[in-house]
Amino acid sequence: MEVVSCSHSCSALHQTPTSAWRLRGSGLALGHAKSTRPRRSAILCVGTTRGTSIPGDSSKVHAAQGFVDAALQGIPSRKAGEIEKVMIQGLPEGPDSSPISTGFWEWKPKLTVYYERSGTENSKAPAVLFLPGFGVGTFHYEKQLRDLGRDHKVWTMDFLGQGMSLPCEDPAPSSIAGDQSEDTFWGFGQDSQPWAEELVYSVDLWQNQVQHFIEEVIREPVYIVGNSLGGFVALYFAASCPHLVKGVTLLNATPFWGFFPNPATSPRLSKIFPWAGTFPLPSFVRKLTEAVWQKISDPRSIHDILKQVYADHSTNVDKVFSRIVEITQHPAAAASFASIMFAPRGQISFQEAISRCQSQGVPISLMYGREDPWVRPIWGIQVKQQVPEAPYYEISPAGHCPHDEVPEVINYLLRGWLKNLESEGSIDLPFLEEPSYAEDGVSRELEFIREGSRKSVSVRLYGSKISLWSQLSSFLNTRASNSRVVSR
Repeated sequence: MEVVSCSHSCSALHQTPTSAWRLRGSGLALGHAKSTRPRRSAILCVGTTRGTSIPGDSSKVHAAQGFVDAALQGIPSRKAGEIEKVMIQGLPEGPDSSPISTGFWEWKPKLTVYYERSGTENSKAPAVLFLPGFGVGTFHYEKQLRDLGRDHKVWTMDFLGQGMSLPCEDPAPSSIAGDQSEDTFWGFGQDSQPWAEELVYSVDLWQNQVQHFIEEVIREPVYIVGNSLGGFVALYFAASCPHLVKGVTLLNATPFWGFFPNPATSPRLSKIFPWAGTFPLPSFVRKLTEAVWQKISDPRSIHDILKQVYADHSTNVDKVFSRIVEITQHPAAAASFASIMFAPRGQISFQEAISRCQSQGVPISLMYGREDPWVRPIWGIQVKQQVPEAPYYEISPAGHCPHDEVPEVINYLLRGWLKNLESEGSIDLPFLEEPSYAEDGVSRELEFIREGSRKSVSVRLYGSKISLWSQLSSFLNTRASNSRVVSR
């Protein structure tokens, strides 16, 4: 194994005045049998501000400062039925953010994994590993690396076959000289290289990749956080290697992955299908891949997909867009996509992974964007029903990628959950200042400063009592929200 790291520095995505807010409270903590401490009658917001300015826009600075100063005087009393507003810190900027270092880890011959890390100097802090969704990579967690890296050891990596973990050599080179179509795409040859003979970009491969990365690079148990496909892999891994996992957070995790039977669990059924994602690609798959890839790799298609999965269309996704386009231009990207699409399912299902985590005592938390058009909140509610002690936060407006769309909220909730587990329940989960909220749930308006302006996001913590009406209303509200552009 070889670990090669190099430091780099790039500007923060949000040049935002930094306000460090802390929410104080006490009461019941989910999932821990701790004695209840005396409950305070109010939530106190205590904060400090750093003198950061925005050149050329002093009016926004004064407005933001006025908002912060008013907040320091405490939260005003609420009318009956009014949702309480809680102010949280914005994203750090410049020298206040944690620097990011990068590296390549050679797991196996010709299979090199790209990763990023931050906050590794926080030797006594817990390690947190973020797993990306399909089609993106480590860049999707830059806002977590720069913020959470200030007080945690934060890691993220690209799955093999995606991002910057695509192969550096052709797994099945063409033997026909001058064939431009096959020279353009790697993996379209007639014979595979020895190192790629058994290569399949499947969830079993990624689960195994995560295990060895933790054992050989991070070298300590981690809290693992996954979005979309990354959430599926995170849960799968936690169920398979609970000794390496301190807790799992699912961010709009896809509840299924793979269309074809797994040869380990369904050997007879799997033999019916002539190909299972290995190299080289069969001729019929090559033709199909070329046609499909031409469409989905088109920058206009990528732009449309991002517009669909981000609920707030005012969110700046330029960097995400450019990085995805860059990945699609890699010569191995098309064949890797085909391998992923035809790879077999994992050896255990999403529901079985949840059951295993629950029986093995692996804590689970859920943070879902309500306006996700793909993984609707009903999937998160079903996990909540299966694991009643798991805190489930539903965020709006937020789509399929809440960690990138509302990173301030996700980082705030993650910090609270990590503190709760690390303190063995002596520090409350966010919103649980009232014991009754553990059963009945509660809603909050989280406010923060982004680029000199105040932003507001609604967050609902579901209690352990989830009725059929709660599920139905969540589904209907999601459909209504998806029918319009949400912009605040």
